[in-house]
Parts: sequence; C-alpha cells; structure tokens
Amino acid sequence: TISDPLLRAIAVLVISCPCAMGLATPTAVMVGIGRAAKNGILIKGGDTLEKLASIKNIVFDKTGTLTTGKFIVSEFNVMKGKKEEIQNFIYNIEQHSSHPIAKSLCNAFKSNYSQLSLSEIKERKGISISAKIDTDTYAIGSSKIYQSEANHDLYVLKNSQLIATLKITDELKNNTHKIIESLHKSNYSTTLLSGDKKEKCEKIASDLSIKNVYSEQLPQDKINQVEELDKINKTAMVGDGINDAPALAKATIGISLGNATQIAIQTADVVLLSNDDLKQLPKALSIGKQTLLTIKQNLFWAFAYNLVAIPIAVSGLLNPMWGALFMAFSDVIVIGNSIRLRYKKIF
Repeated sequence: TISDPLLRAIAVLVISCPCAMGLATPTAVMVGIGRAAKNGILIKGGDTLEKLASIKNIVFDKTGTLTTGKFIVSEFNVMKGKKEEIQNFIYNIEQHSSHPIAKSLCNAFKSNYSQLSLSEIKERKGISISAKIDTDTYAIGSSKIYQSEANHDLYVLKNSQLIATLKITDELKNNTHKIIESLHKSNYSTTLLSGDKKEKCEKIASDLSIKNVYSEQLPQDKINQVEELDKINKTAMVGDGINDAPALAKATIGISLGNATQIAIQTADVVLLSNDDLKQLPKALSIGKQTLLTIKQNLFWAFAYNLVAIPIAVSGLLNPMWGALFMAFSDVIVIGNSIRLRYKKIF
C-alpha cells in the first residue's frame, strides 16, 4: 500500500530534522559567554570563545599588565633650574598623556601644581611628550630623546638641554608568579613585549620564568613581533595602553583589562574586569576550551543520532511518532550538555 512508503518518508523527514545540529553551537556559546561574564570576563562574540581554545602563545605587555602601573619616583636629579618649577612643568605636560607613567608623575608632583599655559603639545608614543611653555620647549621622555652613559629612566629637556633626570620603580601585580606558572603548566608559551628598558624587562621576565623578551619596542615593533609569533602559533596579546591597541588588533585574540585605555578596550576581543591581578586570564582560556569541547560533543551527538536513526527509519522499523519523540529527545540532550558547561571546573 501507499501508506507504508509514506510513513517511511515521514519518519525519515522527522529524524533528519536538523534541530539538534542547529542548537549544538549557539547553546554552548551562550552558556560559555554567560559563564565568563559571571567570572568578570567580557567576551565580544561567540567566535572569540572558539579562538580562545586555539591559543598557544600569550604575549604580555609589562607596564599596567604584569605590573601595577603605579610608579614611584625613586630618584629626582636636577642639573639646571629649581626642583619645584621643573616638577610643575612635568605635572602640566604629563596631564595631557594617558600613559601609566604620566599618571604616576602627576600623582607624585601634584603638590607643586600651578596652572601653566601650554602650546604645541606633542606626544610620540613610547618615546616622549613635549610642549611649549612661553618661549621654551620642554620634553619628557626615555633614553630615545637623550643619550647618556648614566642609567636613568626619564630625561627632562629644556630647549634640547638636559635639566633633570628621574628613576622610577614599579612592582608586579598580586599573584602574577602563580598565574604565569599555571599558564606554563598548561603548556602555553609566554612572551614579554614592552617599550620599557632592556634591564627592567629582563629582570621581570627572569622573575616570572618568561623566556622570550622583547624590550624597548615601539607600537609598530609590537605589531611586527605579534604578527611573527602569530604565524608560528595562534597568539593572544594582553595589554592595556594606547601603544598596545594595534598589537591587540593584530593578534588572534586581543585581551585588555577593565582599567585600560578606551582604545585598548574597544580594540580587544576579551576584557578582564579585575584590575588587581590576572587571575581571570586562565579562567578565560579554560572557558574557551570547555566551550569548544562542548560544541564538539553536541555536534557528535546530533550527527551520530542521525547516522543511526535514518537507516532505521528508511527500513520502516521506526514509526513517525517515535521518530518525533527521539528527535525532541536529541534536542534535550544537546541543550542539557550545553547547560552542563555552567558547572564544569575551570581554573
């Protein structure tokens, strides 16, 4: 009779309905993003979770990322002029920079503050900031603006003449040693990429057992280094400053911090809301891996279900009503497995 092949055809159609396939990825991604948000990790887009699972290299900026970014002026040497006046010049000029060092200098010298009229303010990323006060041009920057045999962190120039030098100190964020150690145990390769001086970068890298160190890097240098590393293995860049934004965009995944500059936050794919340490970084990587694993499990179940059930429906051994029940059951399995992601153990 015609009813038998018709029932077989209906059963095949019911069984082959791609509901479970369609639910496999979005349900897992939705739960994964929710799990990340609950842990203070903002993830922009579902594909970011899958990219997180592929990361092998993690590149860190130093200032404000591995370290607190709160500098202390340990030495202030004046060669020419009055100490208080020079500090006031520094305060007025550095107000126009968002770099962590600039913020720390403003905080250190605010007691000597009095308003000055500035013009021709120019900031060279990773090098210096300068401005004209009355008829004199002042510049504050690294050794790239003044070569000296003495080892200083910052130089203050008036009309290209050295008038003061500064030494500044910074410290690692809480639990940074433990976090980097846990990343190494999870077989991640770590790299320090900073615009800071070679001696300081190598000391911090040595303390944290980071083998790859690139110091005194300008923004374009950071882009080139990240691009090279990304060719070898999928790379995540962790940074917080304006100088880091191009490298964040170039990496497979850009990771920024909650107190980072706006351009870094907007450029990054992931934002870690904890500013005191990097404890959310291993969690973000773990959630990415768990989400991808859940997606694979869901797709395997949906595919295996169709692979087994369709031949049974074609042979006429499966009633369409039972087929509808099994199809709904397959959807429940996929959704339930995705929900299970909420309770899986992460770092």
